[in-house]
Amino acid sequence: MTTVAGKPGLGSIAARLERLPQSRWHVKVRFLIGAVTFFEAFDQLLSASALPVLIKDWHLSTAQATFAITSGSVGMLLGALVAGWLGDRVGRVRTVALGVAVTALASLAVAFSNNIEMFSLCRFVQGLGIGGVVPVAATYINEIARSDKRGRFVLIYEMIFPLGLAAATLVAVWVVPTFGWRAMFVIGALPVLLAVVLPKKVVESPRWLLSQGRTEEAEQVIARIEAEVAAATGADLPEPVEGRGDDTAKGSLRDLFTGKYLRRTTVLSALWFVAYYVNHGISTWLPSLYVKHFGLDLTTALTYTLLSNVTGLLGTFAVALVIDRIGRRPALVAALGGSALTLVTLALVGVTSGSQVALFASCTTFFVYAINAGLYLYSPELYPTCNRAKGAAFGGLWNRLGVILGPITVGAILGGGGSLTLVFAQLAGVAAVGAVIALFAVETKGKTLEELNS
Repeated sequence: MTTVAGKPGLGSIAARLERLPQSRWHVKVRFLIGAVTFFEAFDQLLSASALPVLIKDWHLSTAQATFAITSGSVGMLLGALVAGWLGDRVGRVRTVALGVAVTALASLAVAFSNNIEMFSLCRFVQGLGIGGVVPVAATYINEIARSDKRGRFVLIYEMIFPLGLAAATLVAVWVVPTFGWRAMFVIGALPVLLAVVLPKKVVESPRWLLSQGRTEEAEQVIARIEAEVAAATGADLPEPVEGRGDDTAKGSLRDLFTGKYLRRTTVLSALWFVAYYVNHGISTWLPSLYVKHFGLDLTTALTYTLLSNVTGLLGTFAVALVIDRIGRRPALVAALGGSALTLVTLALVGVTSGSQVALFASCTTFFVYAINAGLYLYSPELYPTCNRAKGAAFGGLWNRLGVILGPITVGAILGGGGSLTLVFAQLAGVAAVGAVIALFAVETKGKTLEELNS
């Protein structure tokens, strides 16, 4: 094993991670963490697939339907806060495993709900798990990635999230009309198995271990990683290069709002809110809009929704290819601007048919999913190791506020007799504001996590 001369420290751990070539170890870790993220995305969108059936079978009002949607989002908001603290306190891998267990068991409970109150309560609990897993998982992936390829490395992993959303809709197209909505939530309970496997197969982040003063464990973990990578590549590892920043400080939640981190947290919070306000303002109501406003059958409605998820997946892939070249800030500005342009075009031409909405909504999700994936890359980059999960999760709090308020606003417009044109016009306005805010984002491309936070 190649080591760094001198006393072991976070710099040496970081340098040893930075010199690792892409290998089967990276693929294995991304696959296992990605499997968790896939099912978290799958479970997140289950309410939207079930909602058209629940509205009919349980005779739900618009207010009740909105409550059913937002209960899970409130859980995600609280889950993000708790998980951020847990991720920095007990570790990234343990927190992710706990979150996926909560998500899966709550999904099974949702399947046995007999009224909207029990359904919403179980979705709230499920949201606690979903909200906790995603930002902490993204933090872990950031911490094992090389700085020069971190954008593509993380965003290729992040593609699993829109893939999970698309899979939820694809499965719903067949399962909901054939077996009923409850079967979807039974499927959503399957990842409970991952909660058992993950801690055994994925090592803890060595950066996090060292930030906790667990130097010996950090050395053991990085040595194990190096051995796996060397065996997989069949070649000697390059020499680590020191001197690229230091990240040894201890921190607290207050540090997110002082010094240089105040600007970072403010801009990041606003971007998270805008991205998910627009995303869920559209996606949560789409199946119901197709059925209720345009008279489409459920299968067609879910197929149109699937189209939007597929274009979102393409958007995530597109930004993964370019973000290490053009940078985070230009990518976010372009994607938010593209979202605003697409939505305002739909509002101006008039909302006349389900197929028209499907076309423009699919164009919008191409940009919106690129924003979302970019923010999961960007958030952990902005904070030191001791506060990285908290910083990423605090952004998650604001995205959950967007998740809650976006559907509520759309529901209020529709319930108050407002037009679909107004729905899409206000979403366009929010996206345009986000594009302006993104101009003030700190650029992070090509820098190590230690350089960005020393």
